[in-house]
Amino acid sequence: MSQPSLLRSAVAALDAAGVAYMLTGSIVSSLQGEPRATHDIDIVVELPPEAFETFLKHFGALDLFVDEPSVRAAVEDRRMFNFIDTRSGDKIDFWPLTPDTFDASRFARRVRVEAIGTSFFVSAPEDTILMKLRWARLSADSPKQIADARGVYEVQAGVLDAAYLDEWAGRLGVTDLLDEVRRRAQQI
Repeated sequence: MSQPSLLRSAVAALDAAGVAYMLTGSIVSSLQGEPRATHDIDIVVELPPEAFETFLKHFGALDLFVDEPSVRAAVEDRRMFNFIDTRSGDKIDFWPLTPDTFDASRFARRVRVEAIGTSFFVSAPEDTILMKLRWARLSADSPKQIADARGVYEVQAGVLDAAYLDEWAGRLGVTDLLDEVRRRAQQI
């Protein structure tokens, strides 16, 4: 199945299961900034244990590889888990919503967009930037993550909430990376 088809099917399954979600990661930074290839779809889900069976039922028809015992354990522990399309190699990485303050903030600020022939929730551009910078910091200041953040910043510059970016960059310890993104964006 193509990645756009996999994404549309995942969104339909989440909506049918009544699971609140938000796409994030490189697919969203590509929609909001500079496109780049990726082989995974990152989705933050609000998935209480009691909704697990319904969630699995709606994804069952997609013919994806699912290690159900591992997924159950990950949901209970609020850890990332994935489903894999064995034909294409694409995967869906599910990130359970955590009680982290930033996680709660960005989930509350998610926005609905129309793309690839469907409607779905994504992180707000500011939160995409901040999460990319957070991942950059966690991965030795990854140039790829910083480039994704810069792409979103450049494309969305006219609509970004600078105060929100500054506040959360400070709280997340990525102010220096945000400053770098801003400097590079001004050089264009």
